[in-house]
Amino acid sequence: MRWPATVTAEDASRLTAALITRHANHVPGLLTADRYYEGRPGLSYLDPQLVRLLSGRIRQVVVNWPRLVVDSHAERLQLKGFRLPNQSGTDLALNELWQANDLDEQQHDLHTEALVYGRAYAIVGAAAEAADVPLVTVESPLEVHTVHDPRTRQVAAAVKAWKDGAEEFATLYLTAETWLMRRASRGWVADTVDRHGLGQVPVVPFANRSRPRNPYGVSELADVIPLADAVNKIATDMMVSGEFHAMPRRVAYGFAEEDFVGPDGTPLNRWAREAHALWATRKSPGDARVEQLPEADLSNFHNTINQLARLVASLCGLPPHYLGFSTDVPASADAIRSSEARLVRRAEARQNRFGGSWERVMRLGRRIATGRTDPGLRHLEALWFDAGTPTVAQRADASVKLYADGRGPVTLRQTREDLGYSEATIHRMEADDHQAARLDGLRLGLAPTHDIAPGGDAA
Repeated sequence: MRWPATVTAEDASRLTAALITRHANHVPGLLTADRYYEGRPGLSYLDPQLVRLLSGRIRQVVVNWPRLVVDSHAERLQLKGFRLPNQSGTDLALNELWQANDLDEQQHDLHTEALVYGRAYAIVGAAAEAADVPLVTVESPLEVHTVHDPRTRQVAAAVKAWKDGAEEFATLYLTAETWLMRRASRGWVADTVDRHGLGQVPVVPFANRSRPRNPYGVSELADVIPLADAVNKIATDMMVSGEFHAMPRRVAYGFAEEDFVGPDGTPLNRWAREAHALWATRKSPGDARVEQLPEADLSNFHNTINQLARLVASLCGLPPHYLGFSTDVPASADAIRSSEARLVRRAEARQNRFGGSWERVMRLGRRIATGRTDPGLRHLEALWFDAGTPTVAQRADASVKLYADGRGPVTLRQTREDLGYSEATIHRMEADDHQAARLDGLRLGLAPTHDIAPGGDAA
């Protein structure tokens, strides 16, 4: 299907309907991933007869490994700003766009959505009322769908569909126009059109583990869901077994059911009979005794759960201690970092991929803000916090050694960035350095030979 840059109102209605139909084919898989992340997977591998027998008494035990896997990866994806090659710090204009849209908080939502569903989106649009910067919103694939040009692999068209009460709305995004649509009795009807003329669709996908033949990415839960079903079944079976077998059983020989009565003649221990904690045989003359059988050992369930946890750790690159494995001797700091090596490498790979998408968002925002394309932004670099987990002391020690009082390969500004200080804090530090240098020069009666200008290195 051809996706033109500009269309008529009738064509906009047709394209909107086509995109929403394509989106509907993806929704069931997206909802499945959502259920598992939210801890609502549903019973699996359980005999229907057992479900009927225990109706009202059994409740599924959910071991929410899917959320653990997603959150463990998302926690290591923290973007701190953008920088051009000729800048020593982050770009102030782009930082303003970032902060004005609260993207420092919403980036975590976008990364989580991309990991859960396999993709998420950011939409860039004109400034809202009373705002002087473009609007950037984080979007879920449950509402947004894109199609891609097979030659350039770029987004050729996109749609966002949502409901407001009984009314349905949609926005059709093309490379030169954006149409606001609403559902009517005769189909989708165009309300307004914005002829932005950007030459690209203002919808940027963030795909997790995408491939050339699959631009929509793969959910990080794809490998975890079968194991999550298995562990939930084993954990539920363990609780059922605990109800029926994990307590001592007593066998009474030579008694009838009516023998178990109280002083007033009412039957006793009905719960024990229902839970099979007490078994009795029919009366036989001269044979009446009670024996106790040992309780069942539940270690087979424990071992199975531990084995499934090892499989999850292996497939998802999680350190064993994330899944509760520990030894009597606490692991050393080096051992912990070694166990996290795969998780860190995966986070760094995602930083590289998601960073490219964030750079496209910033270029679009600058294009909308200025009305022109800035060729210099082709070299824009997304800056991420370290995906590893060094201690504060280790990070400080490494940074100071690299700086070496100005004799090392790293500048003072870079050292402060490596230590995790924000851009505003670094600017304040540089202003303090600048002031201190002037005071030292006045105290010694010397004119400073150079100044440390705030926002840069030695000038």
